[in-house]
Amino acid sequence: MPNKDEILKRTNNGLDVFKHYIPGQWRIGRNFLNPLYEDRKASCNIYFDRRNGSYRLKDFGNDAFSGDCFDIVGKLKSLNCSNSKDFIEILEIINSDLHLGLNEDDSPLVVSMSPKPVRESKPNLTQQPDPPKKAKPYSIIQQSFSAKETAFWKQYGITLEILKNYKVFSLREFKSENSEGKPFTFTTLDNEPIFGYTGKKHVKIYRPFSGIRFLYGGTMPENYCFGLEQLPAKGDTLFITGGEKDVLSLVSHGFHAICFNSETSNIPQHIVKKLSYRFKHIVLLYDTDKTGLDASLKHAQQLADLGVKRLVLPLAGTKQEKDISDYFKVGNTREDLIKLFIEFLDNLYSETMSILKPCEIDFNNPPVQAEMIISINDVPLGTQGNLFGVTGGEGTGKSNYVGSLIAGTVRNADFSIDTLGTAILPNITNKAVLLYDTEQSEVQLYKNIGTVLKRGKQSAMPDYFKAYCLTSMSRKERMQAIVQSMDRFYYQFGGIQMVVIDGIADLVRCANDEAESIAVIDELYRLAGIYKTCIVCVLHFIPNGMKLRGHLGSELQRKAAAILSIEKDENPQISVVKALKVREGSPLDVPLVQFSWDKNLGMHVYLGEKPKEEKEKRKEVELSGVAKAIFSKQRYCTYVDLCEQIQSILDVRERTAKSYIRFMRDKEIILKDPSNASYFIIGHING
Repeated sequence: MPNKDEILKRTNNGLDVFKHYIPGQWRIGRNFLNPLYEDRKASCNIYFDRRNGSYRLKDFGNDAFSGDCFDIVGKLKSLNCSNSKDFIEILEIINSDLHLGLNEDDSPLVVSMSPKPVRESKPNLTQQPDPPKKAKPYSIIQQSFSAKETAFWKQYGITLEILKNYKVFSLREFKSENSEGKPFTFTTLDNEPIFGYTGKKHVKIYRPFSGIRFLYGGTMPENYCFGLEQLPAKGDTLFITGGEKDVLSLVSHGFHAICFNSETSNIPQHIVKKLSYRFKHIVLLYDTDKTGLDASLKHAQQLADLGVKRLVLPLAGTKQEKDISDYFKVGNTREDLIKLFIEFLDNLYSETMSILKPCEIDFNNPPVQAEMIISINDVPLGTQGNLFGVTGGEGTGKSNYVGSLIAGTVRNADFSIDTLGTAILPNITNKAVLLYDTEQSEVQLYKNIGTVLKRGKQSAMPDYFKAYCLTSMSRKERMQAIVQSMDRFYYQFGGIQMVVIDGIADLVRCANDEAESIAVIDELYRLAGIYKTCIVCVLHFIPNGMKLRGHLGSELQRKAAAILSIEKDENPQISVVKALKVREGSPLDVPLVQFSWDKNLGMHVYLGEKPKEEKEKRKEVELSGVAKAIFSKQRYCTYVDLCEQIQSILDVRERTAKSYIRFMRDKEIILKDPSNASYFIIGHING
């Protein structure tokens, strides 16, 4: 195996390597045009570094090409010298291309990353840690942004407010030392401004119109990541770009973005892994020149297991048109980038969307009539970023209640319709409204949509309302179709107003499988937060009092902001909407809403609320059941224990549980123990 020291020895300290890979008539110590890219100013120099005893290249026009002979070969072959595996490959390439004849017989087993002797008797197979980097002394003098400097940033859409938020300053002066310890000073000029990306212990200097564009002062972090501190806790898409200006330009147009030190820098996988939990997409958006394309392809391959994707901008790849800043500078807008991203998603999800297309309900083309099958529907309702559950038995009017919620949501104006006693925010901005049905036949779903449009006073089906019959798909395909199509429609319609999943039990193999139930509810809850929408989960279980049955029901009740149950009244012609859970407050204090079928209108209509006495009666019955459950296992119970058990059984907060205890005492459902006032016992309960 070739080693670094032997290669330097046989190539005149690396000079022969430069001569082999860098074409042209260049001379040591003289500036020349770098032939490895489209260089227009002779600012590239090969010199002998006395401290390291080897030749190095310094490119003041593009610092990414600066380094020793191993760095340059790594750059040309898209390999990273700091990666031991890549470095070995670089050594082997040089050995092969220059015909050095190094093999396993005349070189040690360990690749030497620095000129250190290796003992032949006992090779040191452990890699020595790098010595701590010496801080580079510097000083800066800040100043206010001039009109010309402000205009420079404005052409990319970047405002002074964003520059301040990302700690970017205009500098009057920058002082530091070169590699030989000699001091130097850069002063801003009218045509050569100086900007500083400042950190806690470092500054990165940016001189956009100068020969030396980038400089550093202080101690750069080992995993330098610009924009990381400014990211939100959760988001839809995160772009990884090639430079700080690109980050600022994306942020200015409403996107989330970060960058590492350069396009060729190693991207720490542990950082990306943590970010993958917070963002739906992490996308590489690098320059479209050869360096950027090669680097983004390599990073995409290395980070594929973390779901990192690669988007290529439609730019020429020239010096004037190659990055996202240039993309916005030439006149493209936020909407143009979103359109480009939608095309990217279409390619990514092409197979899923093709499978999903036949499942879409085409209201203008009725399906072939088939044998009618009764479908049970539940009714969801909720708030942005949360789940809302609806449950109930067969024949309770769930289908029409769910339809009333959808009818209210597809309205793009605030006009009055009968939503069966539920207040629904109109969809003013025409965001997507999505219905996924896993139980009903295609014919029945088509009829239900007709009733929805009739109730909502719609003459045609809006393009932002999508309804899918998923009965023909497997359970795994259903979940994948829901996740990917939601992502697609979120970008197409600028958001999602509401999602209805009618029959979430059909997304899992068994509703009593705890692990599978938790995974499905967690994923739906995550999607609700990412897309800032309400996901209505219809569960075809009859609740047992105030609790839902099965692991799926328990998990939904734990995560949902609220749960509704649709039940038949004592009069079977009337359906009643009862709250099983309300995150804020007591579900037993929520009015009981009534609705029934109107033959003349051909739909259910709102009948108003049940009397207050009925609500009190329901509260007494439900809390009597809770008391029976608690005291069936124990004869005595302290106030604290009773409060905790009520919280656990009914999934309510402490203040609500305390109000229930007061009610139970008033109705003598529970009593003070005559022999010990610190305990409660069961009271007078009928049945």
